[in-house]
Amino acid sequence: MSQMNRRRALQLLAALGTTGLTAACATDGDEGPAAPTGKPVKIGLIAPQTGGFKAIGDEIVNGFQLYLTLNGQQLGGHPVTVVTADEGETAKTGQAAVDSLLKQGVLALTGVVNSAVMVGIRDTVEKARVPLIGSNASPKSLQSVVYIWRTSYVLDEPGRAIGPYMAQRLPAGSRVAIVAPDNLGSRDVIQGLQAQFSTAGSSDPRIADPVIWTDATSTPGGTAYTADIRTALARQPDAIFCHFAGPAAVQFIKQLYREGWTGPVYAPGFLTEGTVLDEVQEVEARNIVTSLNYSADLNNTANRTFASAYRKTHGASPTTYAMASYDAAQVLDKAIRLAGGDPTPQQVNLALGKIGQIDSPRGAWQFNQPRTPQQKWYLRKVQRDGQVLSNVLINELATLG
Repeated sequence: MSQMNRRRALQLLAALGTTGLTAACATDGDEGPAAPTGKPVKIGLIAPQTGGFKAIGDEIVNGFQLYLTLNGQQLGGHPVTVVTADEGETAKTGQAAVDSLLKQGVLALTGVVNSAVMVGIRDTVEKARVPLIGSNASPKSLQSVVYIWRTSYVLDEPGRAIGPYMAQRLPAGSRVAIVAPDNLGSRDVIQGLQAQFSTAGSSDPRIADPVIWTDATSTPGGTAYTADIRTALARQPDAIFCHFAGPAAVQFIKQLYREGWTGPVYAPGFLTEGTVLDEVQEVEARNIVTSLNYSADLNNTANRTFASAYRKTHGASPTTYAMASYDAAQVLDKAIRLAGGDPTPQQVNLALGKIGQIDSPRGAWQFNQPRTPQQKWYLRKVQRDGQVLSNVLINELATLG
């Protein structure tokens, strides 16, 4: 089936309404979710509710809640109360959110957008012995953990996935200018790119120029990146590689085009996820190619159910942030069911290692030994789909994890 036909099929599914949605979610004939059999449980959800990462936080909340909506507001046969705490934008505000949720006796934690927050709360989560299923931030340095699992990715993987593709596309003698905010996530992404760009690794002359580090603010102004972009363009590159998300991505794309760049832009898919494409023009984004572990037009049963339900509920296509949070709920559903009628955090954590393969909207995946997904990565290109700009699936890149 062509990509256009796939997207049309998803749009038609979204238009079926409540009857079609209920049928898609029934587990056996006309049966919906089974009645709860266990005692109520409480899940703590950590997500930014203010600041530049709020849009990503909203997606994480939406994805988790969608799974609950489709499954009778229960996990593993237990009625669920979700308590949300504001992650903010710093390790300090993230720590306060975790402390608040632990005091309320949550069975498990989920969410977390910012890599600095994930690193900052590591020891608290491990000491509390309460499982955290992270649905976004996953720095490479987060290793040797027992109670922290992630349904997203490790942050060097977007660069590792797209590196070989770029190496094939860019001829010998070409140059890539790398521009990114000076933070932990960007360093992981770029390290992954350098390691997998070619067999020569970071010594490959095409990516040998020093990285141009920008300010790491999540809410930049209309000229925040102008000087850095001019530095990049002065190198006369054949391509740009960058790593931005949310409002920072919008400003970088606009300012890059305003400075005269019309060549190829390669990036992790965060550059064009969420509301970013709603805020840029086609002429500004038409040469952007990204790597990500999810595309809303993937043609599998789990994604047809998820994407159509998400569009019906929120009037927009789902993102990797929403998908990973949806999967975090699915993972907890399986683990809590295995843990039995009166689960403890420690029993749930033990059960997480036994759940096996996940039938996900991204395609089937499973946890590896470091408690991160072994999963496929996809190549996407920004193209017009009807009246809107979309991240259109081109092909598979690699299986990583």
